[in-house]
Amino acid sequence: MPWNAEYYPVSMKNLHPRVRLKAIDIANALLESGHPEGQAIRIGIASARRWSSAHAVRNGYGRHCNGR
Repeated sequence: MPWNAEYYPVSMKNLHPRVRLKAIDIANALLESGHPEGQAIRIGIASARRWSSAHAVRNGYGRHCNGR
């Protein structure tokens, strides 16, 4: 069953909302391609965390500040 922002696996409840939405997208895609539910959840969470780290603002100021 596909997940969404209101209905998602309990293992995703402590993720940051942005990371959770990415994990849901990834897990849903994996389900559609035939992966088992548990595997889709684990891969979705791990991939979303990597995605978040790669897209994080690294200067600590936030995206609207020029860093001065």
